[in-house]
Amino acid sequence: MSRGIDFKQKEVINIKDGKILGFVIDVQADFENGEIRSIVVARTGKIFNTINSKTNVTVPWENIKKIGEDVILVEI
Repeated sequence: MSRGIDFKQKEVINIKDGKILGFVIDVQADFENGEIRSIVVARTGKIFNTINSKTNVTVPWENIKKIGEDVILVEI
């Protein structure tokens, strides 16, 4: 499994429709067992969005299909 920091600034693409959702700006983890629960994506595509922005979307770990060097493919 990748470290959370490795997800930052990766582009996220929805494989259902091929649309770019944006960039990863945060990772939510369960610190008791060390598992990543979800990623937070800035829907506007701006890397420097704030975490509390209404335009962000949270993608659960089970919806992540493939993690590449530059992109993350999700199904939502």
